[in-house]
Amino acid sequence: MTPSMRSDTAGPNLPPAGSAPTHPPSTTSDSPSKLPFLPGEFEPHRWLPNGHLQTIVGNFLRRPALHLPTVAEAVEVDDTDGSRVLCHCHWQPEPDRAACLTAVLLHGLEGSSDSRYIQGIAARAWAAGMNVVRMNMRNCGGSEALTPTLYHSGRSADVGAVIRHFAGRFGLTRVALVGYSMGGNMVLKLAGEWGARPPLVAVATVCPAIDLAAGADALHEPANRVYEWHFLRGLRRRIRRKAALYPDVYKLAGIGPIRSIREFDHKIVAPHCGFSSADDYYFRAASARVIDHVAVPTLILCAQDDPFIRLFPETRARILANRHITFVEARHGGHCAFLAAAPGDEIHWAEAAVVRFLQAVAANASSGAATPGAASTQLK
Repeated sequence: MTPSMRSDTAGPNLPPAGSAPTHPPSTTSDSPSKLPFLPGEFEPHRWLPNGHLQTIVGNFLRRPALHLPTVAEAVEVDDTDGSRVLCHCHWQPEPDRAACLTAVLLHGLEGSSDSRYIQGIAARAWAAGMNVVRMNMRNCGGSEALTPTLYHSGRSADVGAVIRHFAGRFGLTRVALVGYSMGGNMVLKLAGEWGARPPLVAVATVCPAIDLAAGADALHEPANRVYEWHFLRGLRRRIRRKAALYPDVYKLAGIGPIRSIREFDHKIVAPHCGFSSADDYYFRAASARVIDHVAVPTLILCAQDDPFIRLFPETRARILANRHITFVEARHGGHCAFLAAAPGDEIHWAEAAVVRFLQAVAANASSGAATPGAASTQLK
């Protein structure tokens, strides 16, 4: 089986991420050898042929412990209320540190800098010679006491503050952003807001939640309620911890039952984060609004059998029209899993693909070569 290619202007009839293909992919004259940013073909593990199995096993599959020299630092991201986020940093030795590509990694909903996929890609990026910053969203990674506020998908400014902080301290000249799921939306949103602003040079995302409303509603589908319950259990615990720390801010009496992510966002996130409703939050925080302004080499990696990531047709069209974005859509892979039919650590196909992408961007920048035009592809 070989990847079938589309030019970056094709694709209006593509099925949305998370749905089965409705027709065989068409082929253009492009070839993988002319598109060095594209990963190789994804072949799912034979015991994990569908999106639910990929997602569940990928969440629990054990990995080797992360053994890297680590510096933990709480970085201020909002001087109006003193909010800080906890970052775990792995720096290459001096004097090469400033010149190395720095990868800032951002987890998904109810994840942390210790999420398995974050630790896995951190180890790969470090081994490839990059500085690595494992960033926690506000409150995550046991950091509730560092901010009176909540995290949400629109806080792209926090990512920007982390970049500015470390770039200023160490003189970093090249920073790449890597985001998973909700973190993917946040880094794409910042990329759209920043354009080609230095030191940002690349973005890579795995199953980004670009259309927030579509994803929230997909989570409430009967087949996906197990995922929604999992997220809600963590979110309820977190808001109770925040209420204990800041009882004058978070008053939970009278809120009533919360049975969906949309209800949580409407009753908790919206009123405490400056939104009028869940719909207002989903619209204003979605990277879909600014995806056409992304102006650095960007990888969007997703799976057609992702249980709950959805793309609206107009969002897909804007992605495919952006020459800076390489859009890769595998038939299989689930949500942020992509467990391959490969031995050992190579089972984690998406992590390897992201690191290869970042290496290709760095190599092109170092050689002064022009970045080739982006493309979209469906992998069989």
